[in-house]
Amino acid sequence: MKTLLLLRHAKSAWSDPRLDDHDRPLNGRGERAAKAMADHVARKAPRPDLILCSTAMRTRQTLAPLLKRLRPPAPPISLENGLYLASEDVLLDRIRAVGDDVPTVLLIGHNDGIGQLAADLAGSGPAEALAALWEKYPTGALAVLRLPDSPWSDLLPGSARLLDFVRPRDLAVT
Repeated sequence: MKTLLLLRHAKSAWSDPRLDDHDRPLNGRGERAAKAMADHVARKAPRPDLILCSTAMRTRQTLAPLLKRLRPPAPPISLENGLYLASEDVLLDRIRAVGDDVPTVLLIGHNDGIGQLAADLAGSGPAEALAALWEKYPTGALAVLRLPDSPWSDLLPGSARLLDFVRPRDLAVT
């Protein structure tokens, strides 16, 4: 079985209008959420065998606390500019290109693409988690999807089972 973890970057700062969108950092709430989600992933989610991450500052800062919490050695990390503000179709194509020797992938990206991808892939799962996923994919949220036992290249909409949908507020992050 394959597992896909889709993590939206944590809350970013808008305080410096001179910064390009790509360079915006996390704000204080985002830093707290990134740490809480890192703890959650390290304790309760399947360990990623590959991490795909947008090159944006806010996604890299969302990744940083997780790398400190995963037991060594860290999984391979691919920082990819093509994931920056990528559409659902671009994200799906990237995931389909993953080698079949990789059982668990963590993708850290942006909305609207990451939320749309999670909603489209999740064909089944706990009703409450599905309803929360379809309602809103807030900053810092994580969807954990179990995929069919087939190549990544065969991944289709509706083919995954949503195992978990966790938002920072579910972890009491304010």
